[in-house]
Amino acid sequence: MFDQIKEFASGFFVTGDPLIYGADVSILLVTAAIIFTLTYFKKWRWLWREWLTSVDHKKIGIMYILAAFLMMFRGGVDALLMRAQLAIPGADFLQPDHYNEVFTTHGVIMILFMAMPFMFGLFNIIVPLQIGARDVAYPILNSLSFWLFFAGAMLFNLSFVIGGSPDAGWLAYPPYSELMYNPGVGQDFYIWGIQISGIGSLMTGINFLVTILKMRAPGMKLMKMPLFPWSVLSSCIAIIFSFPILTATLALLFLDRYAGAHFFTLDGGGNPMMYINLIWMWGHPEVYIIVLPAFGIFSEIVSTFSRKKLFGYQSMVYAMIIISVLSFLVWAHHFFTMGSGAGVNTFFALSTMLIAIPTGVKVFNWLFTMFRGKITVKTPMLWTIGFIPCFIVGGLTGVLLSVAPADFQFHNSYFLIAHFHQVIIGGVIFGYFAGLYYWWPKMFGFTLNEHIGKWAFWFWNIGFYACFMPQYVLGLMGMTRRVVSYGWDKGWWPLNFVSTIGAALMGIAFVLQVWQIIHGVKHYRKNLDTTGDPWDGRTLEWSIPSPAPHYNFAVLPQVEELDDWWEKKQRGVHKQLNNIAEEKLEPIHMPKNSGMPIIMAGCWFLAGFGFVFHWLWLTIPGLAGVAICMLAHSFNYDTDYYIPVKEIKETEAALRKVTIS
Repeated sequence: MFDQIKEFASGFFVTGDPLIYGADVSILLVTAAIIFTLTYFKKWRWLWREWLTSVDHKKIGIMYILAAFLMMFRGGVDALLMRAQLAIPGADFLQPDHYNEVFTTHGVIMILFMAMPFMFGLFNIIVPLQIGARDVAYPILNSLSFWLFFAGAMLFNLSFVIGGSPDAGWLAYPPYSELMYNPGVGQDFYIWGIQISGIGSLMTGINFLVTILKMRAPGMKLMKMPLFPWSVLSSCIAIIFSFPILTATLALLFLDRYAGAHFFTLDGGGNPMMYINLIWMWGHPEVYIIVLPAFGIFSEIVSTFSRKKLFGYQSMVYAMIIISVLSFLVWAHHFFTMGSGAGVNTFFALSTMLIAIPTGVKVFNWLFTMFRGKITVKTPMLWTIGFIPCFIVGGLTGVLLSVAPADFQFHNSYFLIAHFHQVIIGGVIFGYFAGLYYWWPKMFGFTLNEHIGKWAFWFWNIGFYACFMPQYVLGLMGMTRRVVSYGWDKGWWPLNFVSTIGAALMGIAFVLQVWQIIHGVKHYRKNLDTTGDPWDGRTLEWSIPSPAPHYNFAVLPQVEELDDWWEKKQRGVHKQLNNIAEEKLEPIHMPKNSGMPIIMAGCWFLAGFGFVFHWLWLTIPGLAGVAICMLAHSFNYDTDYYIPVKEIKETEAALRKVTIS
């Protein structure tokens, strides 16, 4: 009996690597610390009532961002491990199999489990406030979306210590991801972690599309809407049309592995290139899904800190919609070397060049907005200014990659690695950092320390350029991606060493940001936002107290023009709006908290874990639990309540520090 248990444990748990043992210990210690703290301070009921079952879009957004920071730490550690391995020739810090796992998990975590939740967190916190809504269109679905993402992320990350991590690359190309060449469970963790979180992402896209189209404040026509909701709308359109492709593609791959199908295996009549076409039909729109909201963030920040209306508002709107559509017409530029022929390569080369035009329009609009503006260089604006040259370089190298003959040389090289990170870090992550700093006072009611923030900014930027500029040269020198080691004779080691130093500087920058947040929490009383409008903003979120009350607006705003809050401040009307005693208050209709989303996500987790290990005894109860949750919720009619006028007055009095008669 003991031998059977020992044999099962040796195959079930990942063993033999000191790094894994260290992770096991840290997971146990952190879990024990969390359980002890919640038990000691008697916070279990508070945690369940206020957070785990909350349908408040602001709290869900905060949980998304917290999860994104945790995933950034995990993905960042993977990046540092890779750079440590490549710092000098002939290093054996990571074994080849482990290195394959590290670069696979790094890519998946950073794109799907860091960038996506960071984006969804900002969606949740800001979009309803900017359009004058009290919540999203489907609050319970919104909560379910988060918990499905979280269940998928935890299932994927569990592979690090149980079963083994996936190792076929972040897009899992066949035949590397097929059962014959990858018989372990790591690839199944990959499939089901992404599948479960992808369902949540699709739900979020639907939810915010409906929210923006149907829940805007009275008078807010589409062309009076701020740029950030426009960018979210464009992103959600791409989500709705692209994520079903991902779901279907991974389902076919799972059938290959689980049921012996041959959709992507040549010897069974399938075609691995069909997988690559399908995955990039999702994958390239995904790049624009995560970068479009960053464009919206930069538009808000540039206008606010230049104290000017955004230059070319309508052209910005059209540019984002055009990008959302064109993003579905460029996927084959990822494999010009496939052998499709000159006609196909020419079409996708031209479509890739074409999509650079609306992208360039936005850069010029931001520059013209800053031109002759009264610019204030606070931390959000600093990230925005830092983004522009970085993204220009990323865009120009992208155009180089769109030239099919040149791409035959650049393909699969470190030139491509540098370009991709230039766009994703310099465009997406810098944008989300800018948004986080910009809206932090609205989220938590206090501002962060500017001095520490500027140190973090410079470490990020210097580290970024030191890390990725050498990689362009390495690519031109012939260094291909996914190389685990190289010889001294290649001449690559000085640039690789500089690149590793740059990665370390970015790691220091992340630590500085964590310190900045801890410092802000410790000294929050000194930096309280008592005005609700610390940046002298232009849009509706700055018209209410910080942090926003759970119902957002005591009285729904009446919008008359673009940048309505700014225009009202210029006319002095905002003083009347702040005195809600003059308004006619009514009971506010709000959704009730619900435990169904987290329970259903837990059932999906069990089903996914069962599929990974082929345990039908766990899969069937998990799927049955999902069905029972859906059925129970369909008969639940007690989903809302009304906030009485007295409570609204008391809340507003406490937040605005005034007495309301």
